[in-house]
Amino acid sequence: MSRIALYPGSFDPVTNGHTDVVRQAVHLCDRLIVAIGVHSGKTPLFSADERLKMVRDVFAPIAAKAGCAFDATTYDNLTVTAAHKNGATIMIRGLRDGTDLDYEMQLAGMNETMAADLHTVFVPASVLVRPITATLVRQIAAMGGDFSAFVPALVAASLKAKFAP
Repeated sequence: MSRIALYPGSFDPVTNGHTDVVRQAVHLCDRLIVAIGVHSGKTPLFSADERLKMVRDVFAPIAAKAGCAFDATTYDNLTVTAAHKNGATIMIRGLRDGTDLDYEMQLAGMNETMAADLHTVFVPASVLVRPITATLVRQIAAMGGDFSAFVPALVAASLKAKFAP
């Protein structure tokens, strides 16, 4: 039986923290699906198509190097519904700190109630990427700061283009 994992998030933009989670997750499954949540109530910096391209360009080589099949998709419903639609039985969630753990434990409990066959696996962030959040990266970029240490080079180029004068 193939181990299929879903790693959900907004990925707006992809950060080195996301990359760290993917580097660990590809060793836990046979197929990793990165699922980009698209919510009508939110206005992301990057479109769903732009985020899909970033996710594919950054994560596919990491998965390939580990011998893990990779795919990326979008979803606009419950994450457990997206997991079932994609055949996933593992949900990957990254943890930076205790605040993340508290929230993620609540989320995992709710998900388990809705989908008992879906198992949440927490992946702790490596020390160097723990402070990185996509929100902070967007704020730094919007204010003209140097965000290059927090995102892959391909994403840095996309951010620079978004905020070009």
